[in-house]
Amino acid sequence: MSQSPVPRQPPPEPAAAPSFLRSLKVVAWGLIGIRKASAHQADQARTNVAHLVLAGFVVFLVFIGVLVGVVRWVAAGA
Repeated sequence: MSQSPVPRQPPPEPAAAPSFLRSLKVVAWGLIGIRKASAHQADQARTNVAHLVLAGFVVFLVFIGVLVGVVRWVAAGA
């Protein structure tokens, strides 16, 4: 009796170390609002919560700065 060969699966990829740049990417995708569920779960496993909070705060400050700049630019032209 011969056994059928079991297909080998490739070894899992090593988890990347959490980085602030990856957290900025996650926050940017969150602002856009389109993301695959599998990519979202992978990001949850590879991000640091403190980095996410800091990245969200940085993006918030940049967004407010852009809004204030646009309002001043429009108000100066009126």
